[in-house]
Amino acid sequence: MAYTRADYERAVEVIRSRTTQAVGVGLVLGSGLGGLADQLENRTVIPYGDIPGWPRSTVHGHAGQLVIGTLEGCWVVAQQGRAHFYEGYDLQQVTFPIRVMRAMGVSTLILTNAAGGIHPSFRVGDVMMINDHINFAGMAGNNPLMGPNDDSLGERFVGMAHTYDFDLRQSARSVADAAKLMLYEGVYCCLSGPFFETPAEIRMLRTIGADAVGMSTVHEVLVARHGGMRVLAFSGITNKAIDKIDSSAETSHQEVLETSTILVPKLTTLLHGVLRNLS
Repeated sequence: MAYTRADYERAVEVIRSRTTQAVGVGLVLGSGLGGLADQLENRTVIPYGDIPGWPRSTVHGHAGQLVIGTLEGCWVVAQQGRAHFYEGYDLQQVTFPIRVMRAMGVSTLILTNAAGGIHPSFRVGDVMMINDHINFAGMAGNNPLMGPNDDSLGERFVGMAHTYDFDLRQSARSVADAAKLMLYEGVYCCLSGPFFETPAEIRMLRTIGADAVGMSTVHEVLVARHGGMRVLAFSGITNKAIDKIDSSAETSHQEVLETSTILVPKLTTLLHGVLRNLS
């Protein structure tokens, strides 16, 4: 589906009919992590179905509403749930919310996701700050920047060497150090899903440098960088990726949601600290 600037502005008009508050920070919350948006104060809540063009999540653990409010003195617009490529949306639809946030004036985007841990050191409940990514879907031609480019939204060719903002990552490190919170850093690999990976695929991903794997985030990051936004992203490790065919373990979405309850306090600490530093 091809959107135009008019489509993004139409969505902004509906949001502005509920609140005229300017926002500078966007927050995208992954599977089981939507409870972070409940901590916003002075909240305005808008169901996705009320916003023209906005994709609705069909996945359990994604509430499907936009929340605007304050956290640590910052005005934030938070996506309480996201749409995914595997749900049948094209990537223009998946990233529509990021374009709308940019049209609202958001200049800093913070994303979270639930991911499988590939790095041998990772344990369930760990948090990994993303410092780079591997975009298998995008390299194969499935990315939201395909097609005619609107120069008013961003340049045709987007450099990705410095995708994850250095200063924001420094801020997150200092917050983690002060809170005595273990914060790993690593490479996130985006696959299309909705299946979990085979052991052979996990071994391949580890070989090429992936530390965690999931089914989201990178599409949104591409559009954010196309629009000139600063980006910070965290993966909550909700399961250990299975790399042996004879393992008795099995990965499930229920496991992902259950582990998210362990991750929310850690991500809450990080988000509060980073936003406090921004404000």
